[in-house]
Amino acid sequence: MSHDIETYQRQSFGTALEPKAPFGLLIVDLVNGFADPDVFGGGNIPQAIENTVPLLAHARAKGWPVAHSRIVFADDDADHNIFTMKVPGLLTLKEAAHNSAIVPQLTPRDGELVVRKTVPSAFFGTPLAAWLTQHGVRTLLIAGAVTSGCVRSSVVDAMQYGFRPFVLSDCVGDRAIGPHDANLFDMAQKYAAVMKRDEALALLEDL
Repeated sequence: MSHDIETYQRQSFGTALEPKAPFGLLIVDLVNGFADPDVFGGGNIPQAIENTVPLLAHARAKGWPVAHSRIVFADDDADHNIFTMKVPGLLTLKEAAHNSAIVPQLTPRDGELVVRKTVPSAFFGTPLAAWLTQHGVRTLLIAGAVTSGCVRSSVVDAMQYGFRPFVLSDCVGDRAIGPHDANLFDMAQKYAAVMKRDEALALLEDL
């Protein structure tokens, strides 16, 4: 691994990304189904949810724009897609389904955006980018599940839309630790700043 890191450094990957105010928070798919290891959960997702609770409280206290995402398919499956061909169980995530609801400890408040999506990225086909731009966000803190899927897709799109993604490594989780760790490494090298929640919040306070 040390040889791999040297290669990345020699090729100028992993350059530090500095935060710029204003800040916003995106919580990706922390819903009941992803909290349940018998549905779509497992791994370190419970810890990510636990660590996101004080993060959300901090964002609200600071008055940051907060957005949440859910995977929601039509009741008649009219919007089924390639994603559901690969993961057919996702079609159980309907508007009124318990497994599609955001976990109670992170229930959105009035004024927080909730985007419904049928693909991994919280940006693709949703008003999220426009909403964040309207609220002046430049640096987007990101929590959620799963690290290797919907989080990563949302991070890449955030970067492509011109936001500075800050992935909070202890507030994102995956059903398997190998993909979690590999994707944190890759995002840190190419797309985002990656650090623990308290380190990131301290950094923002110092600005």
